[in-house]
Amino acid sequence: MAAGAADVILDPPSLVSAGRKKGVMSRIVANASMGNFGWQLMVPVKSTTEVKDLNGKKVAITAAGSDLLALWTIQDRKIDFTRVPVGGGGLVPNLLANNVDAAVVYSPLSFQILKSGEARTILDYAREVPPNLTAGWIVLDKFAQEKPALVQKALNALYGAVAFMRNNRDATIKLIADLYEMPSEIAALEYENTILKLETDGNMAASNVSDAVQLSLDLAKLGGLKDIVPTQEVISTQFKPVATKP
Repeated sequence: MAAGAADVILDPPSLVSAGRKKGVMSRIVANASMGNFGWQLMVPVKSTTEVKDLNGKKVAITAAGSDLLALWTIQDRKIDFTRVPVGGGGLVPNLLANNVDAAVVYSPLSFQILKSGEARTILDYAREVPPNLTAGWIVLDKFAQEKPALVQKALNALYGAVAFMRNNRDATIKLIADLYEMPSEIAALEYENTILKLETDGNMAASNVSDAVQLSLDLAKLGGLKDIVPTQEVISTQFKPVATKP
């Protein structure tokens, strides 16, 4: 976005905060997601390990710097464990080979290994982490100022797409299955546990949004984000999406 290769991106508030400190002046103009849907702390199905047992153990993560949920677990459950970065492709192999005691797994991978019976969930982050703005639609301040009508139309189309997916289950499941090359039953789980939980109006002026943004920034501090800008500098209430109709 800073290089002009994209006009609208989907990312968390922490990216906006970090960018503004480096001169990339952007804001979240619409709320997309208020939870870590599909993210789960998992162990091999035959393991008797529970969250409290992970103290002093090894937990796989995708990469250092992207382990906020693991850090939240350490803080919230008052335990400590070694975070082992293994990459997205290494989560399941290392978990099933018992190279680690648990893994923070994202969707739809979490649904796949849960469905196959290879692993079980000991912590569902979508349920346990307090609601926070995990993703929003972001544009540069300059772009919003110079082309507000275009931003509005883009947001209308995006939320129109969300409305279409929510109202067309079979078509959406097929789309997910085709795009991500996964079985339809796993695509259905992704649909039910992720698509149906996306925000439907995107209104950044809603009463709960500022608190959700602040909590998201507070979580980012766990990952080492410093010099966080005030919440009001991260969001814009200039736009309110009006979903297009098919």
